[in-house]
Amino acid sequence: MDRQRLSRLAHARHPVAAPLADESVSRLLERATGHTEAGRMLDLGCGEGAWLIRALAARPRWRAVGVDLDADALPRARETAAALGVVRRIGLHHVDVREFGSAEPFDLVLNVGATHAFGGLLPTLAAVRDQLAPGGRVLVGEAFWEREPSQAALEGLGADRDDYADLGTTTDRLTADGWTPVDGHVSSRQEWDAYEFSWTGTLAEWALDHPDDPGAAPAREAADQHRAAWLHGHRGTLGFVTYLLRRD
Repeated sequence: MDRQRLSRLAHARHPVAAPLADESVSRLLERATGHTEAGRMLDLGCGEGAWLIRALAARPRWRAVGVDLDADALPRARETAAALGVVRRIGLHHVDVREFGSAEPFDLVLNVGATHAFGGLLPTLAAVRDQLAPGGRVLVGEAFWEREPSQAALEGLGADRDDYADLGTTTDRLTADGWTPVDGHVSSRQEWDAYEFSWTGTLAEWALDHPDDPGAAPAREAADQHRAAWLHGHRGTLGFVTYLLRRD
């Protein structure tokens, strides 16, 4: 099963592909857009458009653009946007986020849990800098080490120790690069556990319900491996922070 399909299945009950509860998403969006009644937002790595569609549904004078390489996710985003009556205010582009450009800047740029597409947090911020309107904001989510990772945690994540830093060092790197955190959210253990149980459980249940699908066995294997890596490896080690940033 290809990675994009696996991710879509795993996130069916948790459309925000990050360890964030609904109330956390709502608060972050309110804080990110509350400075102006009308604006333009861009999500680089939008998937099925969960952040954008949710924002547009509550903000009738905002417009949005979503960019993603998953050709199957974008029609789903369009269907959801149509069902909620916001499809005329959203543009969806099937293109590599590294190649996307716009003639008009954006008041808010999002990249939550997709910094890998640019090669990390600071390269992501370097890429979005030119997309921002004066006074614009960036909502970016990134992993960090809650504690020193064990070898089991690193192996389960397929990560190296240097892939992430602790929260303080991660924040220091942002400020040294000319960004000011004006708000943020560190995902709680409860948010992480709910996200991981949803991810693995939804995928495993799909496999149980579709035993004749060629993807059933790979999906079940992926769910079992991910659950074991989480519970016996990185639970309590890998953190997740969502920053709201402005340029100095």
